[in-house]
Amino acid sequence: MRMVRKRIAAAMAALALTGALAACGGKNENAAEQETAVASQDLVIRATNWQFDKAEYTVPKDTPIRYMLENEQGAHGVEIEKAGVKLSNGKKSKVATLAAGTYTIKCNIVCGQGHLAMKATLIVK
Repeated sequence: MRMVRKRIAAAMAALALTGALAACGGKNENAAEQETAVASQDLVIRATNWQFDKAEYTVPKDTPIRYMLENEQGAHGVEIEKAGVKLSNGKKSKVATLAAGTYTIKCNIVCGQGHLAMKATLIVK
């Protein structure tokens, strides 16, 4: 009897985990499709060891932009401070509409000795 209860409990746990994983995967795919559908322009930020491909990026204000990350060398993430944009290997794009201003782009994954200096500027005008 005890063995049967253990098997039932294990089967229920496996079923619950499978359902949770399936729900998460579907939600992320739909969100990515919705975000890319509303973008009117793309901005690709390329990252190599301890630097971005540009020191300065410029985008128009009040325009939906799809921000994308491409890791060309090393493991990096991107955070655009005060803009709500965070990208990493798991999430490579996000659509955001920003007001005019200057924002700091930084690597948000500790990537080695040059990590703290890995910054760029985003100008929204």
